[in-house]
Amino acid sequence: MLRIAVPNKGSLSEPASAMLHEAGYRQRKDRRELVLVDAENEVEFFFLRPRDIAVYVGSGKLDIGITGRDLLLDSGSPAEEILQLGFAGSTFRYATRPGTAKDVSEFGGMTIATSFAGLVRQHLADNGVDASVVHLDGAVETAIQLGVAEIIADVVETGTTLRNAGLEIIGEPILESEAVVIRGTGAPDDDPKVRQFLRRMQGVLVARRYVMMDYDIRVEHVEKAVGLTPGLESPTVSPLHHEGWVAVRSMVPSKDAQRIMDELYELGARAILTTGIHACRL
Repeated sequence: MLRIAVPNKGSLSEPASAMLHEAGYRQRKDRRELVLVDAENEVEFFFLRPRDIAVYVGSGKLDIGITGRDLLLDSGSPAEEILQLGFAGSTFRYATRPGTAKDVSEFGGMTIATSFAGLVRQHLADNGVDASVVHLDGAVETAIQLGVAEIIADVVETGTTLRNAGLEIIGEPILESEAVVIRGTGAPDDDPKVRQFLRRMQGVLVARRYVMMDYDIRVEHVEKAVGLTPGLESPTVSPLHHEGWVAVRSMVPSKDAQRIMDELYELGARAILTTGIHACRL
């Protein structure tokens, strides 16, 4: 069986399980379940702390896993990302009191508090900066107020929490993170079970981004209409019983669907419909 690590809690957990469910895999009904066997799909799921997943996958104990890019890099584990999943996006930034420093080049001799010590140490090394790093498990914004550090490094969404603590974001982002599928470095590329899993997950990603659009249009307007709905390969065009009209079917980006429907209507298209895509293979 393919052995897959899945986050058991936190911001990664529910979206990961939802995506796996959409991909046709069984998912646990009881949060206390730590292992779930999906015999029909020949997969065994292990529900683990998100921070530990890269370690298990990198060690070869599990085949692949779903975790955050930030957690993967922070772990230092011999694992690599093989697919971006598009959820749990975050930005990792430095922050400090106004006037302390402008960017990472000025951090020399200072102390930085963070929950991602491995990631920060690597970033400092990449920039040739000699600074101390203190690992904290959470609420790092209080480290400056309590005199533990001059700088903090943390996940930033709106920046409101930092501003409320009297801090400002400085320098360029350390990392743009999101949920990713990972495997051990050096694992074979041709594992058929892994390839099948990736195809299913890619199918979910596509299904979430596209809708199927159907419409009727007069023959003389087909070329302009197809220009609006080119599809992934080419749209399907079928003659209608009513002479001079054809039916067109094509996949279009869901974010553009309403605009495309308006433009098709102005072009003369009628019976314009969109339907969701639950699964696909490209």
